Amino acid sequence: MTEATAPSREEVVLDRIEAFRRRRPRLLEENITSAHGAGGKASAALIDAVFLEAFRNDTLADMADGAVLDLPSGERLAFSTDSFVVKPLRFPGGSIGHLAVHGTVNDVAMMGARPTWMSAAFVIEEGFPVTELKAIVADMAEAAATSGVQVVTGDTKVVNKGAADGLYINTSAVGVVQSTGPNSPGLSPKRVRPGDKVLVSGTIGDHGVAVMLARGDLNLEADIKSDTAPLNGLVEALLTAAPNTRWLRDPTRGGVATVLNELARAAEVHVVLDEAMLPVRGPVNGACEILGIDPIYVANEGKLIAVVPPEEAEAALVAMRALPVGADAALIGEIREDPPGIVLINTGFGGNRIVDMLVGDPLPRIC
Repeated sequence: MTEATAPSREEVVLDRIEAFRRRRPRLLEENITSAHGAGGKASAALIDAVFLEAFRNDTLADMADGAVLDLPSGERLAFSTDSFVVKPLRFPGGSIGHLAVHGTVNDVAMMGARPTWMSAAFVIEEGFPVTELKAIVADMAEAAATSGVQVVTGDTKVVNKGAADGLYINTSAVGVVQSTGPNSPGLSPKRVRPGDKVLVSGTIGDHGVAVMLARGDLNLEADIKSDTAPLNGLVEALLTAAPNTRWLRDPTRGGVATVLNELARAAEVHVVLDEAMLPVRGPVNGACEILGIDPIYVANEGKLIAVVPPEEAEAALVAMRALPVGADAALIGEIREDPPGIVLINTGFGGNRIVDMLVGDPLPRIC
């Protein structure tokens, strides 16, 4: 009878980490903090303990960028909603108006759908200048036209001075999922397999750093602009070139690190990144070093992460690089089997480190 081989110390440590990370997030705080809106661990705990607990259903349980709903006609409809509280309202490369359209359009596009119609709701603080409101709405109109969507319904509310920090916007969008029949698996973590490649459509961290510098609280100057942009055209080009694409996500709050952790847990796979392949602009990297922030945790508003089968990776990169919004697309990692639920990054020093979800809120109110 063969004696079982004892697990190595590394295997024991990874097993303990995996067991710890598989625990459901727990909401420990009695009051809401800014970290609950940062898209990381605290956000996950809040959603699970409050919102999923109250509204739990099979569609919501997928925890995707939007819901995919089956219509009686056989078509599938993608539906998403988002709220925008960015401060300042205008920053290099865009405004809250651009974000309010691009952010929701991109969420629908990540479901493999073509965004078509939008709603827009405004919470306006008493005393807010009408000229500034008109300028922001004009930005939304421009962004909607560029994105190929129509704003078809909306709402306005005015609150007392001091109650809304100027202006908050909520948008929702719907669109028909493209090229999917009743038996199509669609885009889902369940489709991700070991050997698949992880792609990013361009440089990371631009938006979050641009907004932070625009606030003027830091004595830093750099030529950094937000990457806010619609991605629906890029998604269509990608899915044409790589029709077996497994999964898409736009890494907004919490950045690349957080969305890949969500993928690793949902798909029960191991994600390995190559630090040397991560596209980060020099000024963004420099600002992050000064601020003590890793760019992989910084929000993006015009980038996507795609997981594609290895035989379609090159075609996907060529298709994305052919468009201005995907010119800097890169292969940044791959999917492996073990240990599941963990994201690992190979560093430039020849070692590696575990990449966890975002903790805290280093860049508050960036979208």
